[in-house]
Amino acid sequence: MAAKTPHQNTTFALPEKEGSAGGVNLGHGYLATPEAGSGPGVIVIQEWWGLTDHVRDVCDRLAAEGFTALAPDLYGGWVAHDGDEAGQMMQNLPAEAGAHQLAGAVDYLLTLDSVTSKTVGTVGFCMGGGFVLALAAEQGEKVSAAVPFYGVGQAVPDSYAGVKAAIQGHYAEQDSMFPPEDARAQEQQIREESGTEVEYFFYDAPHAFHNDENPQGNYRPEEASLAWSRTVQFLKDKVK
Repeated sequence: MAAKTPHQNTTFALPEKEGSAGGVNLGHGYLATPEAGSGPGVIVIQEWWGLTDHVRDVCDRLAAEGFTALAPDLYGGWVAHDGDEAGQMMQNLPAEAGAHQLAGAVDYLLTLDSVTSKTVGTVGFCMGGGFVLALAAEQGEKVSAAVPFYGVGQAVPDSYAGVKAAIQGHYAEQDSMFPPEDARAQEQQIREESGTEVEYFFYDAPHAFHNDENPQGNYRPEEASLAWSRTVQFLKDKVK
């Protein structure tokens, strides 16, 4: 059964929707700050499981590398415990609702004294990888670096014309959810439609190879370590 996560430690305002009554509209998430007290801002976007220990750990690892990292809680505190439940929770999240929360997270991060960059980077996994691409397409120059890990789901854009960010993708050769030939076609589409820097890396691994909680037995430590080192260097190079 799904359960509430204890990982929320920050709250932020969401953009007012057109035609709304102007009531309080809040998002929640987990914020990790580097030991130095400030650093470039990065949005971390959850897998279909929710804001799990793994997502919190990704934020903490980024903070250890000098970033201020925020993971918005797209499920409102709920975490799935099996694949069927996770799939249903993902289906229950409209792409527009997730994008609305992420837009608020970007604006919030850029107002923090602990964020030194004028843009944000984004990194996301599975469903979150799809939202990474959507966020880059919708937020334009606010996002300078986008890192989708095997991005799938409801938020994967049809068009990448609005992308201004450099993109580094991490995809799996043994991925049945998003086959590598589809990922290669997507890489080319982004390059043609956006004109931005795009590079996808492919690994001899299955879907979700980076998740060291290993809920489906897909974790591959060597491939995960290589992808992570590439991600950190890319974010350091691009998020200013």
